[in-house]
Formats: sequence, C-alpha cells, structure tokens
Amino acid sequence: MESRIKEHPIVSVVEREEIVFYWQKQPMKAKKGEMLASALIANGIKVFGHHHKDGSAQGIFCANGQCSKCMVIANGMPVKSCMTEVKANMIVESAEGLPELPNTNEGFIVQDIEELETDVLIIGGGPSGLAAAIQLGEHKIKALLIDDKTELGGKLVLQTHKFFGSVADSFAGTRGNDIGKKLAETVQNLDTVDVWTNSTALFVFKDKKVGILKDGVYKIVQPKVILNAAGAREKFLRFAGNTLANIYGAGAFQTLVNRDLIKASNRLFIIGGGNVGLIAGYHALQAGIEVVGLAEAMNKCGGYKVHADKLKRLGVPIYTSHTILSANGDESVSSVTIAEVDDKFNVIPGTEKSFACDTLLIAVGLDSIKEFTEEAETAGIKVFSAGDALEIAEASSAMFNGKIIGLKIAQEMGAPVDEVPQEWYDKAAILKSHPGAILPYQKIEATEGVRPIIHCLQEIPCNPCTSVCPTQSIVIEGSSIMGQPQYTGTCIGCGKCLFICPGLAISLVDYRKDAGNPLVSLPYEITNMAVKVGDMLDIVDIDANDLGKFEVISVTNNPANKTQMVKVQMPKDLAKKAISFKVQDENITKPLAEAIIPEKLEDNTMVCLCERVSVADVKKWIKRGVTDINQLKAITRIGMGPCGAKTCDVTLRQIFRQEGIPVEQIIANTRRPVFVEASFEMFADGKK
Repeated sequence: MESRIKEHPIVSVVEREEIVFYWQKQPMKAKKGEMLASALIANGIKVFGHHHKDGSAQGIFCANGQCSKCMVIANGMPVKSCMTEVKANMIVESAEGLPELPNTNEGFIVQDIEELETDVLIIGGGPSGLAAAIQLGEHKIKALLIDDKTELGGKLVLQTHKFFGSVADSFAGTRGNDIGKKLAETVQNLDTVDVWTNSTALFVFKDKKVGILKDGVYKIVQPKVILNAAGAREKFLRFAGNTLANIYGAGAFQTLVNRDLIKASNRLFIIGGGNVGLIAGYHALQAGIEVVGLAEAMNKCGGYKVHADKLKRLGVPIYTSHTILSANGDESVSSVTIAEVDDKFNVIPGTEKSFACDTLLIAVGLDSIKEFTEEAETAGIKVFSAGDALEIAEASSAMFNGKIIGLKIAQEMGAPVDEVPQEWYDKAAILKSHPGAILPYQKIEATEGVRPIIHCLQEIPCNPCTSVCPTQSIVIEGSSIMGQPQYTGTCIGCGKCLFICPGLAISLVDYRKDAGNPLVSLPYEITNMAVKVGDMLDIVDIDANDLGKFEVISVTNNPANKTQMVKVQMPKDLAKKAISFKVQDENITKPLAEAIIPEKLEDNTMVCLCERVSVADVKKWIKRGVTDINQLKAITRIGMGPCGAKTCDVTLRQIFRQEGIPVEQIIANTRRPVFVEASFEMFADGKK
C-alpha cells in the first residue's frame, strides 16, 4: 500500500510520471526523478536489508549520503538508496550481509579527465552558498557553485514554515521552501556564476585541484578560492535499540515528508527540543502524522519558545529533563522508552515511560562539515567557510553570513568593493543570537475596538509583524529586532500581523459588536485537519491550558501565505488568553500501561552502526590506554564502515570525555581520502 501524501496544507501535490521498478522481484511504482529510498518507503518498505555482523535490520537515517544504513543492491551494484535515482525497470534487492562483487569482466580505457578553471568554487547550494554566489555574481566574479542534490536550496527546500529573523535581510515571514526558490532563481540568472547540480566534491588535492563527480562523470576543477558551504551532518545518540529500522534524522524525515511528500510515519516520537526537533514535529502534524511526544534532556527546550508553544497547544506533550532509554521492537521501532533525569543528567529510577510509536526522530544537534576547509588549507588554497560549515545557526543567519563572506571573497578577488559594513556584522550577530529572556505579556486594558494580542514573549530575532502593519501600530523599541513587539497605536483588524507571524503567536480580539463576548481571531495552517464554521473547538492559552469549548464563527483563508484566520466568540476574561486550539486527541499521547525497561545496559549500545562497535568495546581499550582513534579503529574497526566515521566520530569523542580523557590527549581520526564513495573507474575515464 502506497504511503504518499495526497493533500498538504503548504506544499502543492504535483502529479508526476509513474515508472515501475522491481524490489525483491516484485513490481512497484515510483515517481520519475525520486530517490530509490523514497520510492521504497512510499511502497511501505522500510527495512532495506540486514547487517552482515548481527543480522539486525537496516533502513534509512540521514537521507543525505552521509551514512550507509540505506544500502541496497541496484542492478547488481551496492548503492546508497537515498542518493540513487530510481530508474524504470531497475532491479533492486536487499543488502543481506556483505554484497557480492559485481560479475563483470568489462575493462575501461584510461584517458584524460576534463579540467576546468574558475575564480571561486562554492561547495554547497544551501542558504549560505546561494547568498554568497549572489554577491559574487553582482560583482562580476567568475564562480562555479556545485550541489549534490538535483535542486538548489539545501535545507531550505525542506522547510515549510515561515522564517524568523529580519524581513529586509533574511526574508522573515516567508516560508523556507519559497526562500530557497527565490535565491536559486536569482543565482541561476547571474551571468558569471555557473551552477552544477547533482555534483559532489570528492576531495581537494594538494596540487590545488578539486575532484568533482558531476552527473556521474568525474571532472577536475582548479579554483583560486574555495568557499565551503557544505553545511553540517546530524549527530546520533547511543541508546538501547539504536540499530532498529525507522530511526530517522530530522533531515531525512523532512526530506521524505516535505520534499518527496511521503508519509514516512504514522506515529512519531521526537528526541531533541532544539528548533530542528520542534519544527520537525510541526511538519509531521502538517503531513497528517500523529506526534506522540518530544523528549529533551535539558530542563527547557533550546529552541524558540514559540516553536515549543505551537506544538504543545496543538496537543503534543513536551517532556523536558527527560532522556531516551531505548527504542523497542523486533526489526523496526514499535515503542520508545524515556525517563526523567536529574540536574547531572542521571536517570531517576521509577520515572520510566514508554509510548507506542512506529518512528523515532533524532534531532540532537549538527556537526559542521569541515573537511573541504581543512583540505584546502593543507593544499594552500585560499578558503572561506559559511553557514553551518562555519558555525551551526539558523538558516536566516546562514543567509546573511553567506552574504558577508561573498563580499569578502569579491574583495579578495580584486573587485572594486568597500570593506564589509560594520552594520552587516551587527545584523549577523543578532540573527545568530540564542533565545533570550521570557517577558510578561503587554498590559492592554482597553476593551473597545480591535486589539492585537502578542503571545511572542521570548526575546528572539524577528520583526515581520512590525513590517506589515498598515497603521505602524506594532513596534520593537530600540535598534535590535531581539526586543518584544509592542502594540502602540490603532488596530484596524486587517489581520496582516496574524497571517505573517512565523510563530503563529498573534491573535486579534474584536470588541466592536459585543464588548462582553468579543470575537477572537486565531491563526491556523494545518488545513488538511480542516476547521469549519460550527465546529466546537478546545481553545487553549499559550501554555496549552484549556479555556473551554467554543464555536467557530468564521474561517478566512489567506492563499498568499497559506494561513487561516479562525474566529470564535469568547467571554472577555478569556479572550486575551486564547491563541490556538487542540487538533490532536490526547489518547494518542498517553503512555503505555507499563514501561518497557531495556535489559541491555548503556555499555551494550552501539557507537559505530556500520561496524557494530559497542560502547563497551570502546571503553575497554580506552581503559587500556588507547587515546589514538586510528589505533582504536585498527583494533575494533570503528569508523571503517561505508560512512567513514561521519556518524560515530562525535559520539566516540563523548565517550573519551566521559572516561576522563582530555581533548588534547586524543589523536584524531585520519579521515578517508574522498568525501563519498566513488568507483576507481571514474578516476580512469571520467565515466561510471
């Protein structure tokens, strides 16, 4: 049975040509142009094979070519299914154990590889790479931008929510996927910037040349300057059952749901309360997926309060000061167990809770992709970094950071430009600011006319509401957009602030017809969970406290930004508190009657998923004095799998720290020479 999203409140569902491929000799339908992993999951196939060491199920984790959990055999060749386009009549088999070598005696001809020169090579077509390319193009600098996806935009392509930040500087109030399209269109119209999609940088060689795989053909590019805008890879966690299928990174989940419109889950549980996890939960609800809960080890979510509030009031419980103990199931996830932790992050016995779910989403941070920067520095090439490859921050910050770096590179290349204005650095600092203080509600005593109630109480960089008010009645005091918006003038009830607010954190209270029972306008954008006139809604305040059931008086659509205004009539003592209504039944989020406590201790969990190396395996050799990761790799094979330690390196360093080994005593892993796997044949004749 196909698991495709037929209706989405934000993303248009476009009919695409169907093709047939074969999985385990059975014919299956796919959409032309989609990745093989997406096609398999759309057909209900979530277990792609079994590991050669322990026979455990393999599925998908990153959907970005960084790990190897999605390996399958396609037309006789082992491939990463998340990066392999499905073709008509393709023969696909599960990777059971170690794949056999292809049965071929075909030779190849050694010939010259095409070499090209450019002033600037930009690795990565996400927000920072695109913003930098725009600066370079505007200053007529010859540049080549490459990206390993078929569409520019990076993670912007996956973001269906409205962005925070500055309207003028980072498109605040516009949805991320729309921002990606705007930036991509601008870049593709620049005369001096060439764009290669479906192109992966493999290595920066010491002769100052870069090997690039473009559409399966190997090329060599010699740049004068490199900009590393390759982004970041997701961190993983060690917990019992972390080898099960249906454990996704947030990027993989958003790729499936928002890009490919595949219902990747029916019941989702999220680990991690930063912006990534909170936003992914909201995206799941928009896709018609039940979100059972979210656990965060800190005593509060690290993401914006408006993101957390948005989830809670829609009916998703957030468990702060909780950690994951285990993912439970035979081959794939069937439940998750979490437990409360103390201020030292030790599990408190007796607090264990288990929840039925079929998918676990891991959103516990990102690790910058620094390889290209390090390789370029070794080769003696002038190199810059931007976006997440420089430091982990919001996409709005990445865009502005890319703009600054682009101007710096233009200056480096001799373009007649002034120094980067100090104002730009000031704006960049604000856009990457962490959430600040939580402030009280603005006191609005008046009970006549129309009054906007601003439920955005935390200091965050955001100003869309101030930019759209036709009477300029919403302002942020001071020069920084970190301040709390304040209502200061006359509201005409147009609702523009309500529609544009990224946090859905503005309501309107209209006293004009009945001051004792005013009309309250609430924002809503999960239109596949339709709300209609006459419905009785469970209205809640900012903290998801129930205010009672109230009837829907009207529903106004705003097609421009795909947000609705839902009006209910309420007593005046409740009206200012109302901001949303529950859409998810509380039965979805109830824990199981009895907690499932894992038998395996923490030391038995896996650090290296590729080679199945456990925490105990690592600790044993650390206790024996091994502090060289290369030596540890030789002994245990940790980091020697297809992902090349991209997934386990951060987790491994955490174990060293826990065992009391200072960072300066750890000898770093020597990374494999190429960024992703490539056949030797490519280096001989430039072809597959």
